[in-house]
Parts: sequence; C-alpha cells; structure tokens
Amino acid sequence: MIEYTNSTIREAINEHIHSQVDRDVLCARLIDGLTYEKLSEKFDISVSQIKRKIYKGEDIIFKHLK
Repeated sequence: MIEYTNSTIREAINEHIHSQVDRDVLCARLIDGLTYEKLSEKFDISVSQIKRKIYKGEDIIFKHLK
C-alpha cells in the first residue's frame, strides 16, 4: 500500500473536490482520522451520507494520486 503525506492528500482534495462540505468531511476523515459517527455528529449528516461522501471522494482523489 502506498502511503501519502497529509499535505499531498489535502492538495488532492482541494484540487479535485468542489463541494466545501465534501472537502471538510474528507480532510477530517483522511487526515484527522475521525470516525464516521464523529463526522456525522460534527457535520449533522447521517452516517450513510458521510460514508457515501467519503467513498466517492476517495475514488476521485486516489485516482489522481496514482
């Protein structure tokens, strides 16, 4: 598995994710390591919506990091 620096991940998120909420969710998960439940509470979004945002966002940013 390839390891990426926080700055590389943050740059990819900022460059390829257009929604501010989605950027914030992805940074909180991928860089800060918050759980789905904590993210749900923090952003007042259901856990299933959080998971959807993360899975979709990961597909986008890691495609560009390869």
